[in-house]
Amino acid sequence: MSIRTIDTEDKLEYQFIPVTGSQLQFRVRASNDAHVALTPGPQEGEPMYEVFFGGWGNSKSVIRKNRTKPEVAEAQTPEILSNDETRGFWIRWNENTITAGKEGDNEPLLSYTDPEPIVVGYTGFCTGWGASGQWQLEARCLADYGGFETVRAPEPSAPSERTVPGSTGIWRESVAGMVPSDAVEGGRDLDGPLYVGRAHHEGALIPGKVNPQHSACYIAWGGVEHGKEQYEVLCALPSTWVPTSGDNIPPNAIPAGNTEDGEVLFVGRANHEGTVTIGKVQPSHKVLYIPFGGQEVPLPEYEVLVS
Repeated sequence: MSIRTIDTEDKLEYQFIPVTGSQLQFRVRASNDAHVALTPGPQEGEPMYEVFFGGWGNSKSVIRKNRTKPEVAEAQTPEILSNDETRGFWIRWNENTITAGKEGDNEPLLSYTDPEPIVVGYTGFCTGWGASGQWQLEARCLADYGGFETVRAPEPSAPSERTVPGSTGIWRESVAGMVPSDAVEGGRDLDGPLYVGRAHHEGALIPGKVNPQHSACYIAWGGVEHGKEQYEVLCALPSTWVPTSGDNIPPNAIPAGNTEDGEVLFVGRANHEGTVTIGKVQPSHKVLYIPFGGQEVPLPEYEVLVS
């Protein structure tokens, strides 16, 4: 995973970078007032969104539109920033809604639905009001990041992409709810789409659901739903789902993982409590297990993903 690092001075001047997609994931070390701008172009002006983390003496965070008050969203966030350690945050914009929250938290701190949404092409970062900042930006969120000086996080033990045997599909590494543009959408939660993912857990590689709104891939194991910040997303594969039940696995079902004992697992989905939820098919147990409501839920009838 590539990380773009920048430093900002105590001068409230944005450093602009083009973005790709519709989300940012970053960490920052600052005593107060870490500001992020979302704009059509590489400059301040109208229209623009600004998200202030730790403003007003590190006591409050807000979303502001077009540099005018009142704020369109605000929350009391005492000590949300630290000058002694980096703190992680995310910002997402989807259709007409912008949300912002803390790394690892499912629920946003701030949310604003805009009747006249802005088309975002750039993001800017700055600090001020007595604070300077050190930022770590997830490079996959940034356009043309190959031209930037980056630092490398520790290399994973597996390659960043893996092909799916017998198909055009690719498993791509991702993190914190981010999904590539060609990710396979396989389900729907109450708050948005779900994508086909998988993650390592206790010696197993388990298919599950990626929920961008919750910044995680959820898998089912040991009777419990587990949220994973690091995972792989299935991409570049036309999704075809076949109804089945028990251990009736079509010969062209896509192997997507394995148990800790080496049994092959497949991708399945089922309707459950108003959602279409993705999980793991374990043939020896004759069920689809879905991660739902904190539990591992077994379902004998389901759909399986085939190539």
